Amino acid sequence: MAGENASVVFKLYCLTVMTLVAAAYTVALRYTRTISSGDLYFSTTAVCITEVIKLILSLGMLSKETGSPSRLKNTLVEHVFCSPKELLKLSVPSVVYAVQNNMAFLALSNLDAAVYQVTYQLKIPCTALCTVLMLNRSLSRLQWFSVFMLCGGVTLVQWKPAEATKVQIEQNPFVGFMAIAVAVLCSGFAGVYFEKVLKSSDTSLWVRNIQMYLSGIVVTLIGVIMNDGDKILEKGFFFGYTPWVCFVVFLASVGGLYTSVVVKYTDNIMKGFSAAAAIVLSTVASVLLFGLQITISFASGAFLVCISIYLYGLPKQDTSKLSRQDTDNESKQKLITV
Repeated sequence: MAGENASVVFKLYCLTVMTLVAAAYTVALRYTRTISSGDLYFSTTAVCITEVIKLILSLGMLSKETGSPSRLKNTLVEHVFCSPKELLKLSVPSVVYAVQNNMAFLALSNLDAAVYQVTYQLKIPCTALCTVLMLNRSLSRLQWFSVFMLCGGVTLVQWKPAEATKVQIEQNPFVGFMAIAVAVLCSGFAGVYFEKVLKSSDTSLWVRNIQMYLSGIVVTLIGVIMNDGDKILEKGFFFGYTPWVCFVVFLASVGGLYTSVVVKYTDNIMKGFSAAAAIVLSTVASVLLFGLQITISFASGAFLVCISIYLYGLPKQDTSKLSRQDTDNESKQKLITV
């Protein structure tokens, strides 16, 4: 009902912001990993800081939801400090999301932002498969068709990846594609798992986010120590940070929380348009910033992916209502004949 009551202007606002955040995140991250001047920062620290900011923002939203400091304290004590089982339950998606976020940095260090944006849409068939297996839902024939079309489009994009002439660092497209493959698997599983946890109880979304981000901070800190611990001790936690890196962290933090709000007020068709628009914006930005050379296979694949996203988001037809309407029409026709 919330989606129906929201004004058209607000829906367009949500669509615009979601599109800009998705496109800007991939382009800015790509810029900081390839052609940005200065020392290269540690990606593991960026992922960790993102989790901290998400936790702070979720606490702020929960404070607004509860309405008073005493209620906020009682909610945190009940659902966080006195619920170790719930924290353990939410540690599963937090670990998976941590892997996914680190894979995004690895992928965008080896693939152009536009290629990444198109290929990352493989999260749709992955999420669809997890939904069927974990939530016992079914997909329509059109949705299955769009899934295969999307895979075909991504295959065309990856068949001969478009090259960026302004990027001088050594890149490995195969490593980038494998990183995206891991990221989409993580995205599909973690998203459906989190949805299942949310719908299994009446616990607030922001409480669930806090439980997940607490685990996420611990997991990402472990990743920081294991991967870059010695280098960080030598150079510092914020080594290589620039305003652009801070912008990437900001987009990653706000984008994740904003998506949950957008889902409440928009439908799948609007989300599909948003994803398609983000692909177009990322492509234009990649041509201007990174000298991306558009190939026929890339353009064809990106077009197929955009069409498949739209088809996948179309609402299912209620066949039972259609059959009842046909029966009613037949009975009316018989009465007219009589």
